[in-house]
Amino acid sequence: MRKRQIITFLLLLLFPLNIFAYSNQVIVGGETIGIEVHSDGVYIVGFYPVAGKNIGESAGFKVGDIIKSVNDQPVKDINSLNKSLSKEMAYNFMIERNHKLISIPLTLKKEDNILKTGLFVKDQIQGIGTLSYIDPGTGVYGSLGHEIIESSSISKFEIEDGKIYKAEVSSIKKSQDGTTGEKNATINQNAILGTIELNEVEGIFGIYQDIPKTSTLEISPKENIKSGEAFIRTSIQKDKTEDYSIKIISLDDNSTSKNILFEITDKRLLEKAGGIIQGMSGSPIIQDNKLIGVVNYVIVEDVKRGYGIFITTMLEEGDKLLTKGD
Repeated sequence: MRKRQIITFLLLLLFPLNIFAYSNQVIVGGETIGIEVHSDGVYIVGFYPVAGKNIGESAGFKVGDIIKSVNDQPVKDINSLNKSLSKEMAYNFMIERNHKLISIPLTLKKEDNILKTGLFVKDQIQGIGTLSYIDPGTGVYGSLGHEIIESSSISKFEIEDGKIYKAEVSSIKKSQDGTTGEKNATINQNAILGTIELNEVEGIFGIYQDIPKTSTLEISPKENIKSGEAFIRTSIQKDKTEDYSIKIISLDDNSTSKNILFEITDKRLLEKAGGIIQGMSGSPIIQDNKLIGVVNYVIVEDVKRGYGIFITTMLEEGDKLLTKGD
């Protein structure tokens, strides 16, 4: 029986597409970037006992719920949540669950003279990834090739806003079959590169602040991609970006995001990283001097192999940013 492949996101349903105007030439990334996103509301990520009772879970809250308001006062972040909870009394929490609003009452009392909810909460996620492309015509950039996931609920993190920063690789934990390694990086939060405005299954997208004056590569239609030799562009040492050889094994036009199955063949990358590692998500895939896709998954049981998403799919999604709010 064929051994089941276990697939994981690297960091982490195509929608109907209309007419898009992305450039045929883009600036190719490969640089490691810092990522910070803030939620639209406050996520519940766990529970703790208050006076020996699990008051949060007993009230009906679930991990993954998003607190949107308390007693009709909007909750945008943890700071506004704290301000809305001032004394011992009954509160009405409006939460979002599966895109539906639900009202949950919760009476709070002090323990050790501290008002406690019994809820562990989160309003932001930080991490690293790899810049995929910048469209010089619009300033739209894309990264990751997959959505940012809230780890407690294993669901898409609904964002209010975010930023990407300059980052530099500080160390590498190698991958080995069965265990995915990772990049460690130093993030310079004084060096903002751009906004994050969309978090979708195709990647994260925003506006790049200062578009570099550098060469571009042509976009390859998916029909022109073929099996055989190609390269990924990524950074595994400080801020140095290099191309590493891969072999494209097969293509799947029917998959939503696992379009390009490939294997790393470059001995330098295998020696340094062992295979695909977390933080490599978003690394551009280049064939015949054209941008064809972006690395987004690793096959955990065979870490030399992974998947990529077609670049045209990412560009189409990123292009929606130009009409956001219309």
